Amino acid sequence: MSELKPKLTKNEIIKAENPSLAGNIGVTLHDPEAEKFDSDDQQFLKFHGIYQQDDRDLRKQGKKYMFMIRGRIPGGVVSPDLYLTYDRLSEDYGNKTMRVTTRQSFQFHGVVKSGLGPLMKGINDALSDTLAACGDVNRNVLAPPTPSTSRLTEQVYEDAKRVSDALLPTTKAYHQIWVEGEPLKLEDDDHEDPLYGKTYLPRKFKVAFAIPPLNDTDVLANCLGFVAVEKNGELIGYNLTAGGGMGMNHNNEKTYPRVADVVGFFRLEHLIEVSKAVLTVHRDFGDRTNRRHARLKYVIAEQGVEWFRNEINRRVSFELEDPHPFEFTKQGDVHGWHQQFDGNLFLGLHILAGRVKDTESVKLKSALRKIVSEYRLQVRLTAAQNLVLVNVTPDLQDSIDQILTDHGINTSESQGVSELQLGSMACPALPTCGLSLAESERFLPDLLGTVENLLEDNGLGNERVILRMTGCPNGCARPYMAELGFVGRRANIYALYLGGNEEGTRLSRLYDQNVKVEELPEKLGGLFARFKAERESSERFGDFCARVVWPEQDAA
Repeated sequence: MSELKPKLTKNEIIKAENPSLAGNIGVTLHDPEAEKFDSDDQQFLKFHGIYQQDDRDLRKQGKKYMFMIRGRIPGGVVSPDLYLTYDRLSEDYGNKTMRVTTRQSFQFHGVVKSGLGPLMKGINDALSDTLAACGDVNRNVLAPPTPSTSRLTEQVYEDAKRVSDALLPTTKAYHQIWVEGEPLKLEDDDHEDPLYGKTYLPRKFKVAFAIPPLNDTDVLANCLGFVAVEKNGELIGYNLTAGGGMGMNHNNEKTYPRVADVVGFFRLEHLIEVSKAVLTVHRDFGDRTNRRHARLKYVIAEQGVEWFRNEINRRVSFELEDPHPFEFTKQGDVHGWHQQFDGNLFLGLHILAGRVKDTESVKLKSALRKIVSEYRLQVRLTAAQNLVLVNVTPDLQDSIDQILTDHGINTSESQGVSELQLGSMACPALPTCGLSLAESERFLPDLLGTVENLLEDNGLGNERVILRMTGCPNGCARPYMAELGFVGRRANIYALYLGGNEEGTRLSRLYDQNVKVEELPEKLGGLFARFKAERESSERFGDFCARVVWPEQDAA
């Protein structure tokens, strides 16, 4: 008797039947009576950088469908024209905000179906796109955003663009639907992508670059990472890392966050070859029967690093060398004014939860529009949801400061906010994300206030603690790499994670899986009191938790 083949997930079946990723998107888009796309096309839309959502605050009145659109912006580098286009499109078709994502991109929120076509065409007209910003393909490629004291940042950014282009799917449906405006419905869909094949990847795939000692892209949280190796100030190659990933599911031990392994070193000329090799290992060995177990991290965890290294060597024209030594000393962004390697200046601006908007007291969106429009500055988005204005000639510093001050924005290194806020991140969660189990972005200001007060009460003042929050266990804001992480379980209840480190090289661990919002002051207050009493000299909160709290949990 022959063995039964494992049952493929529905996503695998519909990808095989529609490998161009067109589905019926074009037909529905041109149907004025249709207010939403069907369930299959919702999956195809993701490959086009679009999520269909509804306002969950209004569900009792009936679902009000809208869309989130995410740009593909390799390395987070945004030209003045592209920035102003995104700003205008968010006003014309979105909810008048732009959101900096944890993958160095912008998201539009609140776009209704009638605005979807014009917005997508507007992005294309600005020589940008949203193709593969979501879906079972390589996502936006991360690169260090801050102009450093050397030229490595610019060279690494160029390499990130090359990888992004090399791993882009080749379907023509994106251009036909969103640029040419065709009501496309393919009856004979035989497209086969030369890299991805007919069924693409089992799940999403994420790539990041980093330049030690700063780990400002959380490179080890990615499926594929490239850690720059320099010699005498010159970039000579990259250490390859693989198998990182954040997503998991509550109460499912077969799913878990994971830090990437360091696999080997290779020279610059092999970058694209290695990128494709790692991606195709995921393509060929990833689990297509269970989407919760379909990331590359599970392949490497179960097959082993040596197996993975041999598999890469089998797919490339050379052999990986042993990794070069490197060390990360910190993660996160640089805020305030600083000098670039070329004598110009850059300004790092913290943006709470990445939301670029105007409020009554702080007109950030208007200020950035004025600055970029008048001075034609390049904008760089960071993996920590912040923004950097770069290549500022020194004579413009005072004028830019004045514009920001006039709009209620502090340009000091601290920006007039706590160290805790500077190190915080949150996903959008409610009311737009359909996966969210609890609040995140909307609750973050209250949570920060609570934690700041508890730190102050325990004599810890302006202690920097890396705090990250998500509304569900998918981990978009990377809470499992935080010193203090909050992961939504259900309304007003969070799983509490402790013990990540400043370097971004250690996972946090589950401390309490069901903490009610009203219990947070007592729970966190007790931890901070112990931290104050028992910390070693200059010890950070995450290191204290790993040294003291974890062993106690293990003993219990």
